Amino acid sequence: MMNTKIYKRVLLITDLLMAAAQDENQKEFDKYYAELKELCEENESTDKNHPVQWETLGDFTEDLAEAVTIYEKALAKAEEINSKDFRSSIGFSIASLKVELGDKEGAIEHLEKAKISCNKIVDKQLKAEIHDLLVELKGPEEPKEPKEPEAPHPIYG
Repeated sequence: MMNTKIYKRVLLITDLLMAAAQDENQKEFDKYYAELKELCEENESTDKNHPVQWETLGDFTEDLAEAVTIYEKALAKAEEINSKDFRSSIGFSIASLKVELGDKEGAIEHLEKAKISCNKIVDKQLKAEIHDLLVELKGPEEPKEPKEPEAPHPIYG
């Protein structure tokens, strides 16, 4: 469970980052990004550490390779607390960035894990996005060959 005070702070910083981005105010964006990064680092080795703060930081990280590294921290924490929702969404985010970075195999690997994690989540849109990107990268799954009917038993028919 995430600390409510930290969750509210992450939400506030997110709103401020979004406003700065919308206003194309790089100075304000950088200030709030640094504040979010500091929050993540302060909580990293404490019981207040939670994947939502790292996932949010990854969402606002402009350097794609750095964002993958941040999302991997979020994913490790999501696995530690066994959160299928976070494992699914973070896995999808990593896979999407890996596609942009030209790492198709890495993207497929993360999507396959995200697909397993998302089996028990309620977010149907995320499930569909994971499925669709996986199909886009791998192609549609081959239909299983129908089994040949067995020959009738010589005595029983």
